[in-house]
Amino acid sequence: MTVRIVTDSSCDLTAEEAAELGVRIVPLSIHFGEKTYTDRVDLSADDFYRTMSLVPELPGTSAPSPGSFEEAFRGAAAEADAVVCITISSELSATMQSAVTAAKTLEGEIDVRVVDSKSITSGLGTIVIHAARAAAEGADAESVCTLVDELSARTRVFGALDTLDNLKKGGRIGGAQALLGSMLSIKPVIDISTGVVEQAAKPRTRRKAIEWLRDKVVADMPVEDLCVTHGNAPDVEQLLEALNEHVPRDQIRVGTIGAVIGAHGGPRVLGVTYLTG
Repeated sequence: MTVRIVTDSSCDLTAEEAAELGVRIVPLSIHFGEKTYTDRVDLSADDFYRTMSLVPELPGTSAPSPGSFEEAFRGAAAEADAVVCITISSELSATMQSAVTAAKTLEGEIDVRVVDSKSITSGLGTIVIHAARAAAEGADAESVCTLVDELSARTRVFGALDTLDNLKKGGRIGGAQALLGSMLSIKPVIDISTGVVEQAAKPRTRRKAIEWLRDKVVADMPVEDLCVTHGNAPDVEQLLEALNEHVPRDQIRVGTIGAVIGAHGGPRVLGVTYLTG
């Protein structure tokens, strides 16, 4: 059995990485007021952050249509016997619901399995990379799905925010609600390791937030697939330097938080993702 992987544009894989892995990426939509963009198609990450700094409206997002997933599934199935679709956390987006609807439409025609990554950005990207490599090595669809579930349970996602405005506006604030009362005097750190937003820490400065991220990685060591991911954060090098004392720089993957997650994380979002042992 040959298997192809489909995911959505909330992951941080570049177009080149996806092509090398044979992964199809279904884009979400980004909204600035009345104007709508298709993520990665007519709005790059750089364009998104530039637009967010210039327009007064906070951006919003919407899930892909079932039809978009159906098209991706058909394309993937033309190259394989089965398709495994790995989506952004179902607690944060209706994307998985759209994928499931598309899979049901194709039931009896194409073998499609839809799996909730319970993750985002480079957490999702890491899971997709491992799944695609397993598929390339001959793993069947059931084995790939089992691997995704195992990796999901080991994935940790932490993000330092400059503001909670975007998260609050998008309705994704979840367990971090308690941070709102002191949001003017802190640089909040959130934990999305279980697929929902939770409060992780309330450092008062950006430097302290970076130190918290470093200390969290060190506390969980040994870790695998450490990624530093950011949305045009000017201090990303500070985090990399802090981590370099404990993890060689060439073992840290650096990714860009795209428009989908950036719309909710806000400007200068900076985070780490990794797998625990």
